[in-house]
Amino acid sequence: MARKPKSAVKSKLYQWKWTGKGPGGRRVSGELIATEKAEVERVLNGQRIMVKNIRRKSGLGGGMGTIKPRDIMIFARQLATMIKAGVPMLQGFEVVAETLKKPVMRALVQELMDDVAAGSSFSEALRKHPKHFDQLFCNLIEAGEQSGALDHMLEKVAAYKEKIETLKGRVKKALYYPVAVIGVGIGVTALLLIKVVPQFESLFNGFGAELPAPTRMTIAMSEFAQQYWWWGIILLVGTIMLIRQGMRRSEPFAYRMHALALRIPVIGDILDKSSVSRYSSTLATTFGAGVPLVEALNTAAGASGNKVYERAIQQVRDDVSTGQQLHFAMRLTEQFPALAVQMVGIGEEAGSLDAMLNRVAAYYEEEVDNKVDALTSLLEPFIIVFLGVLVGGLVVSMYLPIFELGSVL
Repeated sequence: MARKPKSAVKSKLYQWKWTGKGPGGRRVSGELIATEKAEVERVLNGQRIMVKNIRRKSGLGGGMGTIKPRDIMIFARQLATMIKAGVPMLQGFEVVAETLKKPVMRALVQELMDDVAAGSSFSEALRKHPKHFDQLFCNLIEAGEQSGALDHMLEKVAAYKEKIETLKGRVKKALYYPVAVIGVGIGVTALLLIKVVPQFESLFNGFGAELPAPTRMTIAMSEFAQQYWWWGIILLVGTIMLIRQGMRRSEPFAYRMHALALRIPVIGDILDKSSVSRYSSTLATTFGAGVPLVEALNTAAGASGNKVYERAIQQVRDDVSTGQQLHFAMRLTEQFPALAVQMVGIGEEAGSLDAMLNRVAAYYEEEVDNKVDALTSLLEPFIIVFLGVLVGGLVVSMYLPIFELGSVL
């Protein structure tokens, strides 16, 4: 068996913390990302630093933070600025790495720089990290390398990432706000039932009279909550974990859950318009960069954020690959709004498909924003009434016997 060349073996990067003395005997310290201690020493010696101590902190995966889409967006913008300024790519990598705060991001940029220095193209280096650089990112960079407009493509992908993350934030706001407030209300109610109501119950035992029906019902709920509250927590956590695992491991189950989410009143409409906006924005960005339409549709399917739309876009891709027009293929799925289909049809006829897709994305992004604001305004009075009835009802039911006792006296 042929032995693997040493150069082909990928070295693991570590975070190194060092202290030493700089020119003039001044004490200095810092951190570096490198594969081994000797490499850190060589870098510091090149900067005329007398090394006193070097300590390894962690590997690429542990204790160095996590890479988020915003980090990738910042990296793309900074590298685009370097390339536009005429800085060579390898030097641009070094400058960008120094400005990044997260060690894990600096390590990732270091790996990209090493791959490019070894002879790989930028897009090939990116494809080695599919977890952080999706197909759209790699396709756009490859198109930029071929057309000589890499800085433009980096700016385009950064703008796309920013738009998608903003849209995701709006959708999360629509989902998290009511869940968080109602969750707090249920938590306060549970606390009252488990801790406060038993104190009143011991007081009522000395009254020697029959308690009002609301009070008896509250006491019964309190006894049930005291006995089975931990079962409720286990059931809730278990249900959430089962759903998440089921969606990860079973494609049909994930599809059914996503289809169910689209049917939820108001929330489903927001998710629906969000998927249309993400599909349109992704397709406009990739197709406008010169990526073939069929391949662009394949990328857009994965970026839609919903399994129902993902399957519909894959159907559109199959129809387009057989010669069907895009807007007609979209209509055949019976999933896309009529307005989006009509606007895409106009864009195809006018020869400005990417521009029209951008308009579709902007329109539905604004629709999502308006729906989220409307939902927030609609839910605020509902939540106030819900919490008032829930918590206020418990308090009133506990004070009813006291009020009746006061009237008798």
